[in-house]
Amino acid sequence: MRPEFVETKVLITVMTYPHPSQRHQELVCTAGITETGDWVRLYPIDYRYRPNHQQFKKYQWIKIGLAPRGFGNDDRKESRQPDLDSIQILGEPLSTGSAWAERRAVIDGLPHNTRRGLEALYDEDRTSLGIVRPDEILDLTIEPTERDWKPEWQAVLGQFNLFFGQPKGLTKLPFKFSYVFRCSDTGDKPHTAMIEDWELGVLFLKEVERLGSEQAAAQSVKKKYLDEICGSTKDTRFFMGTVFPYNTWVVIGVYWPPKVRQPSLF
Repeated sequence: MRPEFVETKVLITVMTYPHPSQRHQELVCTAGITETGDWVRLYPIDYRYRPNHQQFKKYQWIKIGLAPRGFGNDDRKESRQPDLDSIQILGEPLSTGSAWAERRAVIDGLPHNTRRGLEALYDEDRTSLGIVRPDEILDLTIEPTERDWKPEWQAVLGQFNLFFGQPKGLTKLPFKFSYVFRCSDTGDKPHTAMIEDWELGVLFLKEVERLGSEQAAAQSVKKKYLDEICGSTKDTRFFMGTVFPYNTWVVIGVYWPPKVRQPSLF
């Protein structure tokens, strides 16, 4: 039975690095904010296998049919099933001009939480997406991980599919990047959260090509994501979400407008 899809306007704010899928060849975890200020998770989306006119960008408004999750056991509050054929892109991505004014008009008015606060909301009503403004960003760690996809994923990525055509190459990142940070209620032990932002993966691969070294590329990513994105002139926040089926919170996107000086009263 076909789900009942409701046409919804969504500002795309999150796109994670692609992952192989037995059913969909490849998936990108995608999330955004509706016109009414609600978070939604659009899953599944085979982004790179969509036609060009449906390949939206971050901070771009789209129209898409969404239905409640009608299969599996994903009971997270924001999860929706998208009608992929209904995707319509609405104009250009919101500008970063005027100190990110267009993006701030949407993001800054949304609820912000601590990392522990999000965990409490998950326990309460399965909230699984939100914004965290860290009090202090301490480090960005780099850890080696498996260099190759597991055999079953390699098989998926290497085979022709009647619906998707020739597979598109998908490089597995050989490192795991994680933010170490504190919030107002963190306590003695700081939080560590893996970064799954697609832009980080793209930057790493470009830097490998430019520098000819994975280690040098990893350090270049750290410089960008720690020194620049989290620099003293930035009002940095994390878009965070859970990894299904576990309540493991990861950074799925970074929002880093410049700090805006408050007008003086004197």
